[in-house]
Amino acid sequence: MIEDKRIDHGKGFDWGKASEDYAKYRDIYPPAFYQKILDLGFCINGQKVLDLGTGTGVLPRNLYQYGAEFVGTDISEEQINQAKKLAAAGGMDIEFRCLPAEVSVFPEQSFDVITACQCFFYFDHFKFAPLAKKMLKESGKLLLLYMAWLPFEDMIAGKSEELVLRYNPSWSGCRETRHYINIPEVYHDYFEIEKEEVFDLRVPFTRESWNGRMKACRGIGASLTEAEVGRFDREHMALLEAMVPAEFDILHYAAISVLKVR
Repeated sequence: MIEDKRIDHGKGFDWGKASEDYAKYRDIYPPAFYQKILDLGFCINGQKVLDLGTGTGVLPRNLYQYGAEFVGTDISEEQINQAKKLAAAGGMDIEFRCLPAEVSVFPEQSFDVITACQCFFYFDHFKFAPLAKKMLKESGKLLLLYMAWLPFEDMIAGKSEELVLRYNPSWSGCRETRHYINIPEVYHDYFEIEKEEVFDLRVPFTRESWNGRMKACRGIGASLTEAEVGRFDREHMALLEAMVPAEFDILHYAAISVLKVR
């Protein structure tokens, strides 16, 4: 259980509770998202990449075919177990370890790239920033990635978000608008910002997959009781059946920041 005053007003959450839905429904980044990473020269053949907060290994598994050597870490043992199962099922040789981002078992200058997708804001930045520099090679890069739906511009996302907030008013992962990733001041002692970019994406869903995506968010699956998740599931599916066709897109934005070692 994680309790952090910066997140959900201190209400506890546990990603392990949502690991099965996460494995099934959170692998949603469209091809354009991965292509952007590749176009920037990351996660390609010849690179050793550490993916922090890997969850079910979404980033390493989707970029594995491009030849990088991946290691994925996550604080949740349940998430790591799901990552191992999915990688094995796909015949992928990816090392996964249950570790927080602020702890390293790797020698200094082990990695060409460190990636952090959807998880950077969870870190203890004063511990992580100097550690990240130690783990990276002299020419290494820290690649920060984020994607979120836009509830004020996409009606379906907005209605779904309203329902999440009814079940969990403490949830702070809501009301997103486009913005660059916030880089705390401490990183400037160890890194230089090389690139920042924000761009829009339309992500395809079915009613089932969007319902699953919402259940697998921090505000529902990682926070509520099984009975509460079940009630949300039924109410949200009824909402979608009344409001949307069987297949639809949700407007998202993505943000990318590239930090290079000083």
